[in-house]
Amino acid sequence: MTQLELLSDSRCFGGSQRRYRHQSGELACSMVFGVFLPPAALQGARVPAVYWLSGLTCTDENMAQKAGAQRRAAELGLALVLPDTSPRGAEVPGDPDGGWDFGLGAGFYVDATASPWCRHYRMHTYVVEELPQLAEAALPLTQRRSICGHSMGGHGALVATLRHPGRYCAVSAFAPIAHPAACPWGQKAFGHLLGPDRTTWQGWDATALLREGRRAIGPDGGSPLPILVDQGTADPFLRSQLHPEALAEAAAAVGQPLDLRLQEGYDHSYFGIASFIDDHLERHASALKEPEPEPEPARPVRG
Repeated sequence: MTQLELLSDSRCFGGSQRRYRHQSGELACSMVFGVFLPPAALQGARVPAVYWLSGLTCTDENMAQKAGAQRRAAELGLALVLPDTSPRGAEVPGDPDGGWDFGLGAGFYVDATASPWCRHYRMHTYVVEELPQLAEAALPLTQRRSICGHSMGGHGALVATLRHPGRYCAVSAFAPIAHPAACPWGQKAFGHLLGPDRTTWQGWDATALLREGRRAIGPDGGSPLPILVDQGTADPFLRSQLHPEALAEAAAAVGQPLDLRLQEGYDHSYFGIASFIDDHLERHASALKEPEPEPEPARPVRG
């Protein structure tokens, strides 16, 4: 099994905020991720985890340092797993034009198929499969998990849930790039990572996946999971990049429950995330509770 190297460990709300390094087979490079373990995990319990995917230019540290999520996570008994946003290292190619919206810090949570990106940019499989397998084996985590993200990370969370029925107990997003195949950020990234054939882009676009009939299905395989999205009305990227209205239309067409909350006056920053993260965590915690065991059938009474 891949070894975890502990880089830091800080006490936080009775729990522990940590950073680990490990070698990733999927990304062919060394990766760092953060994790918050609540007090219950330090006392011997295995706890469910919320996987948080950050946005453009971020690292594993943005959520841990800016959102203030640890207090409520500690109270709810939730771990937070915080991956980086792209592969890293001298051997990993970045934006050939030196931009900030693609490449290092902007891996877009897809599995690249075009060269030279396909060797390292497999962030989808990394966050959906490799990292959870590693974290759940090495840390006191259960296999009940949920996923949430911001901007590019919101796109990643939605796509992960729609592509993997049964894997997550809950999903939510803050200001997600909801229709990347139709916005400049997504078109630039997909053109590099997936190539010029736009038909291949549809499998990595939450709005397109919904239009194909995909829905967010939880571990019980029953009704679709409700998707929660918080979107600020003062977000400068709302109309040019995010397109929540397209997501809402697609969800309504296939019967996918979507709670799209337009938050008056909020922008694209972590101030909005900090304002509403408690509500997201409470919804995730409710969904992550272990299901009640089926009652045993009554035994006949013999007289």
